[in-house]
Amino acid sequence: MHRLVLLLFPMVFSLSGCNSTVPQHSAGVAAYNPDLLLVDKAFPKAQQIDVESKEEIFALSDEMKSVVRSSFMSERTKHNKAMKLIRHIFSDNNVGLAYQSNANLTASETYQSQTANCMSLTIMAYAMAKASGLDVVFQDVQVPEYWVRNGQYNLLTGHVNLLIPGVKSRDPNVSVVWGGADIEIDFDPFVKKKRFPKKKVSINTVAAMFYNNKGAQALVESDYDTAYRYFAQAVKTAPDFAAGWGNLAVLYRFTDQNELAETTYRHAISLDARSLNTLTNLSILLAIQGRYDEARRIDSMILKQRIKNPYYHALLADEDFYEGNYESAARHYQRAIKLDDSIHEFHYGLAKVFSALGKTNSAKIAMKRAIRINKYPDVEQQYLAKLNILNQ
Repeated sequence: MHRLVLLLFPMVFSLSGCNSTVPQHSAGVAAYNPDLLLVDKAFPKAQQIDVESKEEIFALSDEMKSVVRSSFMSERTKHNKAMKLIRHIFSDNNVGLAYQSNANLTASETYQSQTANCMSLTIMAYAMAKASGLDVVFQDVQVPEYWVRNGQYNLLTGHVNLLIPGVKSRDPNVSVVWGGADIEIDFDPFVKKKRFPKKKVSINTVAAMFYNNKGAQALVESDYDTAYRYFAQAVKTAPDFAAGWGNLAVLYRFTDQNELAETTYRHAISLDARSLNTLTNLSILLAIQGRYDEARRIDSMILKQRIKNPYYHALLADEDFYEGNYESAARHYQRAIKLDDSIHEFHYGLAKVFSALGKTNSAKIAMKRAIRINKYPDVEQQYLAKLNILNQ
């Protein structure tokens, strides 16, 4: 499950999370009253916007309840129940979901629409597992910083999966990650192959992530009242959810409330001093205000942390491509691939750059590598279509 953090690069958001130093002046922010960082009066239309309750996010439709009763409840052991649920979710003959990155949906909406992103899919799986009587918990997976572009914005994504304790299986046909006597359900093939650190998170935090994603999408669409409504709901639901406060600060910056934005950034940093994304956005704000020395100190520290992250170079490449600086974009993608050549998006990005430079043969080679590495059928169809265009 992915959560979004708006990263301003120069426009960057966080869909979330490397040790970093907390900027000067932030030490006292933790004692600041967070309620004063919510300014309903600045967004008068926001309170008229209905948001999903926590119960609605995880509620099952009648059809889903029927499936749980008829297919899973009859199984006597947790093992059989868990494996049957997993096969049902992953089978094209049952749920048959299509991936869509901005499909931030509740459990019942996901099941009904058969469209989902990783967040929605994980929420649906959790809801059905709980209804089936299984013990299941969310885990925050500490993946490297990873950005995706949405129009003029870059979105930093985090990741969450599910853990079913006390259930063990080695069925090679089931897409799970094995660890001791537990099963991890993860809908991201890349994450499943890795051994990233994880920590359990509460259902309130996951609900806050859901609201955060909805707010991020609204912010991208310049719907500031809706963005505020969802970000405020996120931090009310989970007051320690740093990414929600960080995105709220981005919104304040967008609406020219710079003093409030800085205070809110610093509050987010007091909750998560490792968030390079929030530090980056704070640096941008300081530079806008002409506080260049403060901004440079933060930037220097951040660069030391990010220089070995291939996704950071891919972000710079994407920025260059967006600005039409194709030669620089190619160099950054090549650096990203040198650090990790197993990420299909890097090769696809390089293929786009080569195509823009008129280097068709190099573009074909990069595209074929992307196709070979990618594990998503829907993405493969898109890549094959683009390769066919290059072959014409």
